[in-house]
Amino acid sequence: MRVLVIEDESKLADYVKRGLSEAGYTVDVARDGIEGRYLALEGDYQLVVLDIMLPGIDGFGVLAALREKRNTPVLMLTARDRVEDRVQGLEAGADDYLVKPFAFSELLARVAALLRRGPAAVAEASNTRMTLCDLEMDLISRKAWRAGQRLDLTAKEFSLLALLARRKGQILSRTTIAEQVWDMNFDSDTNVVEVAVRRLRSKMDDPFKPKLLHNVRGMGYVLEERT
Repeated sequence: MRVLVIEDESKLADYVKRGLSEAGYTVDVARDGIEGRYLALEGDYQLVVLDIMLPGIDGFGVLAALREKRNTPVLMLTARDRVEDRVQGLEAGADDYLVKPFAFSELLARVAALLRRGPAAVAEASNTRMTLCDLEMDLISRKAWRAGQRLDLTAKEFSLLALLARRKGQILSRTTIAEQVWDMNFDSDTNVVEVAVRRLRSKMDDPFKPKLLHNVRGMGYVLEERT
């Protein structure tokens, strides 16, 4: 799941990004309304966390532009705590409203709730429950099974598996995986992708047949059933 955080307070933006990333989400941050509007309209996000008081364009302007073209769930995260502000945000098209300061556990719970009832939840079942051979995944609850057995995956292992499953049959390079799962620029001296693939394979593939996660020499990795 990709989340866009539009927040101009650097410490708060970094805090939210770190916490959501640790929970297994892929997070991008925009520091002003202009950049945030562009990313929200052009990027592929399942949720937007949006501040109201932003430089360039305020949160209401970003939300109005987004609602003209997309129905992406929006959680407004702001210091404005008046009832009138909450009503304005919800009437403008926000799906939820959380006032600063906040408990991060509540933010996580609200994010999960919005993703359950947002466009990702009302799309076709194949968008949230994915299968390949005897591998099953629930993208909302972030659980996976192989041959009916629950797989004990870390947040990053699940994110890696979800990326491969969404693009099953396609070869993904290490660069693509590093950018999508770890939100990092690829460094040839970093073996984080290889380590994660090896750990994922030990849980998801090694104890089962047929093998689904394959190396493609010189190109990357692919999730597919081979005959």
